[in-house]
Amino acid sequence: MKRQYRYAYNALKKLGVPVYVRDDMNGRFQISAEDAESYKWCDYYYQGNEWDFGVNPKIEKVLAKYGLHTEWINAGELGVYE
Repeated sequence: MKRQYRYAYNALKKLGVPVYVRDDMNGRFQISAEDAESYKWCDYYYQGNEWDFGVNPKIEKVLAKYGLHTEWINAGELGVYE
């Protein structure tokens, strides 16, 4: 995992975000939208005005610090990308 991904992964994990690594994602990590605590962090079907695209702004703030952003892979997981 590249340094910026590792730092972001550790920072999000420290906040309690359900992060995980898949072998098929070329050194990137994902954020679960299916974990018991995921509703605090991301929701594909979110209807409110506080989160852009169903992602808690705290996640985006941490990722922006490392030049990263999220994109929905499917309704159950967010991918993290440069």
